[in-house]
Order: sequence, then C-alpha cells, then structure tokens
Amino acid sequence: MVVGVMKNFLGMDDITALRMYQMLFRNHKEMFFAAGMIIVFFFLLWSLFRWIIRYFKEVHQGIGELLKDNTEIIHLSPEMLPFEHKLNAVKYTLEKRREETIQAEQRKNELVMYLAHDIRTPLTSVIGYLNLLREESDMCVSQRVKYLDITLGKAERLGKMIEEFFEITRYNSQQIQLKKTSIDLYYMLIQLTDELSPILTSHGNQVVLQVDEELTVYADSDKLARVFGNILKNAAAYSYRDTEILISGKQSEGQVEISFKNEGETVPEDKLTMLFRKFYRLDESRESCTGGTGLGLAIAREIITLHGGTIRAESRDNTITFCVTLPAE
Repeated sequence: MVVGVMKNFLGMDDITALRMYQMLFRNHKEMFFAAGMIIVFFFLLWSLFRWIIRYFKEVHQGIGELLKDNTEIIHLSPEMLPFEHKLNAVKYTLEKRREETIQAEQRKNELVMYLAHDIRTPLTSVIGYLNLLREESDMCVSQRVKYLDITLGKAERLGKMIEEFFEITRYNSQQIQLKKTSIDLYYMLIQLTDELSPILTSHGNQVVLQVDEELTVYADSDKLARVFGNILKNAAAYSYRDTEILISGKQSEGQVEISFKNEGETVPEDKLTMLFRKFYRLDESRESCTGGTGLGLAIAREIITLHGGTIRAESRDNTITFCVTLPAE
C-alpha cells in the first residue's frame, strides 16, 4: 500500500519506491509498532476514562435528584443498579425525615394554637374580675369574696393547664425518668377508687373490681396511678348516671392487661382514634372553662408508651372500654 502511494502520487518507479519503503518503514518498523501501541493504549485509556466519567455523571445526576422535592424514582443504567438502589433508599429516608419534620412543626403549631385558645378564656376572666375588683372600691364584702373566689378558681385552672402543657412537653422530649418497682395492682386500684369516690358518687357511678389480688406489674407507681386516675375520671365524665364502671385485669404471656369498661354513648370509630390527641375533647359542647384540659388521655398514652406498653379505646353497644397493656416484668 505504501509503495502504491509513492508510485501513484509521488511519480516514483518500482525500484525507487521499494528502496524508499525499505529505508523509511522496513528499517524502522519497531518504532512504528511502538507508536501504534502507544496510540492504541491512549485510545483505550481515553475510552476507559469516558466510560468512568459517564457513570460519574449518572451518579452526580442521581445525587441531584435527591435534592428535588418529588417522589420520582431515580433511574440509572443497568450497570449501576446497586447505586440506583442505594440512592433510592437514601431518597426515601430523606423524604420520610422531611415529612416527619413537617409533621413535627405542624404538631408544635397545633399545640401552641390549642394552648393559646384554652388559656385565653380563664385568663380573660381573671383579668375581667381583677379589673372589676379594682374599679368597684365600694363593693360589699360578700360580693368581693365571691369574685375573689371565682378569680382564684380561674387562676388555679390556668396554672393547672400550663403545668399539664409542660408535663406533656417533657414526655414528648423523653425528659421523664421512670422509677419502676413491683406494684400491687389490686391495692392501687382500690386506693384510686377511694380517692375518686366523691367524683364517682356525684355521678351515681359504682366501681366493680375484678382483679386478682396477687396481680402485680413492674412500673412507676406514681405515673401509673396518674394513668388509671385519668381513665377513671374520663369514665365517670362520659358514662350514664347510676351505672357501674367495671375494672378487670389479667396476665398472660408476660403481659398484664387492665381494662376499664363503662356504659355510655357509643363513640364513633373516627373519634376513637382521636381520644388520645392533645387538647381533644369528646364532647365538643363542653366549654374549656368547665371541661377538662384535653390532655389527660394524651399524658396517659405518653406514660404507657414510656413503659413499653400500649393503650387503646373500644366502643360498641353503648359501652366504652379502655385497655392498658404493660410488660409484667
């Protein structure tokens, strides 16, 4: 091919073309071979770098997709399937954390909103009565005492609401330390029934206890008494007059279950799931100044969760049942 080029394009004869080919190419074939090898090497190296850079670009593009606020799945080439799975796993984790952050912010805003709403009523009353007492200097003693009693009651309720608000905030931030001991459940429930007797009697309710006297549980006695007290108060508030509140307990498979059953209007399923929400009141017609703070059952759930247990509510056929499950040991 080289000789043909010399003859056809340079006008050489056969002998001269062959001599030039011998001098320039045949005698330096090692150099041409080495040059060819170098060219092939650099071509392969360039192809390798191009191949690697292409995958780096895909990974870079996939990382960019992580920052986008969407739920689209990241797709890479088949050779990058392991990276594709990892990137999608990271994206799912980031999306989940983003949603949790948004929900936490919403819960915080709701908490502040509900607290501000519930505080406003007693605070307005306190300010109103104090202004009245200051302006009416000639008010009779009996009337002044009456207004002072009302103001003190409103202030005490306001203090209780703020205390419960900070308490449930501590539970949410896991700042509560449990002091667990072995608790005699039968004795605790008898004691609670006696303490709440005025509330129960005023509503005509009687407590029927069906708990084994030997039943025990390993828990924080003060916190657990708070849970059972809140449930009993709730049962008395939403039960029919002159009815029984049945408390039963049993142990099975390392779990202790205590249930509180009272007769009352059947609670719809959608409201059952909301009973343990902060500031939620089952009877929306109750004013915040006369009803509870709406934190009792929310605090009860936080306490039971800290103990590693569960609490749930059931309602059917004009009965309401709260079930508390705790580890026996």
